[in-house]
Amino acid sequence: MAAALLCIVPLLGAGYEHLSAAAGRASHPVPGRMVDVGGRLLHVVQHGTGGPTVVLEAGSGEAASGWEAVTDRLAPTTTVVAYDRAGIARSEPSPRPRTARAVVDDLRTALHAIDAPQPYVLVGHSLGGLYVREYVREHPGEVAGLVLVDARPEDDARRTAHLLPDGAGAGTIPPWVGRSLHAVGALRIGGGVLLDGMVPPAGRREFLDVTASPTYFATKQAEADHIAPTERALRGQDLGTLPVRVIARAVPQDYAAAGIDAATGRRLEDIWQDGQRRMLHLSSDSTLVVAGGSGHMVPTERPDLVADVVRSLVEELRDGT
Repeated sequence: MAAALLCIVPLLGAGYEHLSAAAGRASHPVPGRMVDVGGRLLHVVQHGTGGPTVVLEAGSGEAASGWEAVTDRLAPTTTVVAYDRAGIARSEPSPRPRTARAVVDDLRTALHAIDAPQPYVLVGHSLGGLYVREYVREHPGEVAGLVLVDARPEDDARRTAHLLPDGAGAGTIPPWVGRSLHAVGALRIGGGVLLDGMVPPAGRREFLDVTASPTYFATKQAEADHIAPTERALRGQDLGTLPVRVIARAVPQDYAAAGIDAATGRRLEDIWQDGQRRMLHLSSDSTLVVAGGSGHMVPTERPDLVADVVRSLVEELRDGT
């Protein structure tokens, strides 16, 4: 637990100026807009013009802000959309169970509401990989390609259950880490840690009124509770010739920090990496890219690579190749 919480300590003495949440919002306005998805508002960030639209789906507990460096690189060439799922960051919670279908319905409603140019190139990180695969399963005519960024394989829970009885999975933060961060009022989001009312690090354009709230944690758990049926629904998925690009981490997860012994950690990593390569069977047009120097948080650790892979796919689609 100590190792997991050490990341918080430097912030406490790093000269961060404490402000009220209201003052923080005033000096760092919401970067996107609030979009009505049926009586509820989702926070959607849209940049760039033209199609296809690149849609960025975050991992468990992550927000649109985690894609900022990727968005900056892609916006000059095409439309890019990132958003906060219902109950996460600035988006209002949903009364619907947090199934993959509910997530897809919200996203599709928002994309249509903002007239994002079709077709879509869906980019999913971690848990978001399952959601973008569900999107193409439900609405194949709207999707021109997938980029799976160290995405959760559809059989991860089943293959790791005997190693992790609590079902945390090899690509997720173990539950006790989340509980620990909650207890001290801190939240890991977008690759960093912010405390309530703090000004963000230099270079970040937005203030995040920290989502360490009952709604946030309830939503995160509700999403986790519905992973198993989503995985079952996606097993054996065949996307035909749909372009699929798989980006896999190069740096193993730090399982020791989660109290997992070295042998079990190696086995978990092997299963995760094997799962990345199994996803190449989703399509006859699939490619594996290894994110050198990056762990699981590829969008923030190697945004250049993610942007290059997505940009290349967009160019291929435009050229008809």
